[in-house]
This record gives sequence, C-alpha cells and structure tokens, in this order.
Amino acid sequence: MVTLLTGKKGSGKTKKLIQLANEAVASSSGNVVVVEKGQKLTYDVTHKARLVDTDHYEIQGYDALFGFLSGICAGNYDVTDIFVDSTLKICPEGIDGLEAFVKKASNLADASETKITFLISAAEEDLPVGINAVCEKV
Repeated sequence: MVTLLTGKKGSGKTKKLIQLANEAVASSSGNVVVVEKGQKLTYDVTHKARLVDTDHYEIQGYDALFGFLSGICAGNYDVTDIFVDSTLKICPEGIDGLEAFVKKASNLADASETKITFLISAAEEDLPVGINAVCEKV
C-alpha cells in the first residue's frame, strides 16, 4: 500500500511523517526505513528505524528512487514500512513523473508486502487525478 502525505510547505507534513515513522517502529514486527534527503531527521526519528540519506548514495530522479526502494525491499525481506521524506526534492522531475512513479511504487509495495509513505510538498489539487486510484492520502 502507498500513502501520500501532501500539503504545502509549512503545513506540518514532516512532523506527521516523524510521528508515523515512530508509531510504525513501535508496532512493527520487522524493520522500518526512513529515506531522507540530507540528514535532518536524525534526532527526531527513533534510533530503532533505519535512516537512509539519498545524498549519500547520489539518488536523484524517480527511476533512481524506485530502484533504491526496490533494493531495500529485495535486500531485507522483513521491511514492513518505508517512509520517504522530501520526495519532490529527491526527484527534480516534479509533479510530471509522479503518477507513473506512484503506480510503480504501489506495485512494489504490494509485491513486497511493504507500506510505503511519500511526503509530497504540493497542494492536493495540484496532484495528478490518476494518483487517487493507487494510493491513500493522510
């Protein structure tokens, strides 16, 4: 299952993502991974979650991010939740490639039985309409 946290800058999305990640760690019987751009969540997310900085691995763009997420799922079968902060900063293509990416990520989430949450800094009305068919919104 794919979930989107959407809203404009300053609307509390990162705070909500941190809360969801910490709750997932507390309730998960497996591993929780938080993917971020830069190391800004180090002190907010519990140390029991795996924090991964995309800058460290030079991840840029939807294809690279999808491959990275696929590798996380393939490399560790007990990942239950993946949270991706700053999706549009990691993927400079912006809203244009978002719908196709979310569809692929939804297929990955279903195949690997992993919940994936993306933080999207955009108003809900700015998102492609087709996204609604493949994900939930928080």
